[in-house]
Amino acid sequence: MKIATQAVQIGLEWDTRTGAVTVPIYQTATFRHPGLGQSTGYDYSRSGNPTRQALEDGIARLDGAARGFAYASGMAAITNLLLLFKSGDHLIVTEDLYGGTCRLFDKIFSQYGLSFSYVDTSNTAAVTAAILPSTKAVFVETLTNPLLKFADLRAISTLCKSSNLLLIADNTFLTPYLLRPLDMGADIAVYSATKYLAGHNDTVAGLVTVKDPVLADLVYFHQNSVGAVLGPQDSWLTTRGIKTLAIRMDRQQENAGRIAEWLALHPRISKVYYPGLKDHPDHTLMALDSRGFGAMIAFEVDKHELVEQILLKTSLISFAESLGGVESLITFPEVQTHADIPPELRARLGINNVLLRLSVGIEDCDDLIEDLRQALEG
Repeated sequence: MKIATQAVQIGLEWDTRTGAVTVPIYQTATFRHPGLGQSTGYDYSRSGNPTRQALEDGIARLDGAARGFAYASGMAAITNLLLLFKSGDHLIVTEDLYGGTCRLFDKIFSQYGLSFSYVDTSNTAAVTAAILPSTKAVFVETLTNPLLKFADLRAISTLCKSSNLLLIADNTFLTPYLLRPLDMGADIAVYSATKYLAGHNDTVAGLVTVKDPVLADLVYFHQNSVGAVLGPQDSWLTTRGIKTLAIRMDRQQENAGRIAEWLALHPRISKVYYPGLKDHPDHTLMALDSRGFGAMIAFEVDKHELVEQILLKTSLISFAESLGGVESLITFPEVQTHADIPPELRARLGINNVLLRLSVGIEDCDDLIEDLRQALEG
């Protein structure tokens, strides 16, 4: 069954008693036991809730996983995964990753004895060179934020297996609709479901999928123990969003491809980062490994003064953080999403004072291009 069909069907089978087409919202903290030593399978909503379970089962199916897990945010999901490691362990991490993830690693978990090496994970040789005796895992963004580099998951997976390392893939930008990391050898996939999966900028959520049942049991132990779980209302909203994932992503990708080509020809744009463009260094590999190029674009303008002009003059495209919703959003990574990355690293990576990141929505593409044109030229 195709992923688009599976996505629509999430939760459909859940309520066999009434035949409800959407999973009900079980807004309850606890569940009554039918007898002493007996359970309905649900005891307390931190440990399991039927609405959340429908979402967790659904994302597991979409990703081809043994089990799925839903958290209060993408950062809560990553935090829970870091509990798999102990003091003294070392992780290799994508260098141009989301600034909040960098903050979590360097300013929180480093206090507990974890260490991190930041490398270009689109360069498998660089990943190999970073392995230490204490290395336990590689954490990659399949498509990086904000510079849109694509990781060779198959090659990194082979490396991880030969070195007995876990491979964790943040697949937020691509979703299972475009790429299934577990099929390519990753052990765990993680998502900020706030973004494309929920898709409407109306809820905050995180999802994790795990390939191996034994590892999944350990992840569940940590999820239940820490308790940063997704509530039933937000679980329902995320499930509802996933049902339209395929048609949203198709439209957003189509728009992004056209906008990237238009930007590449504009005289005020000095550089465009979009893997769908044939001159992108990862275009060929991504065309082989994924079902599309996503709907994120980063671009550089020719003068810093133009940044504020664009941010304030676009009207259809909102100046706001986050991404992946039906509405188009634009942000300035240097001072917003990536401010927690050290300045010297930002400078080396190219996260500079002329770089903008555009999350392309489902609006009419001609209107979006006109909005950018008037902001650039006004």
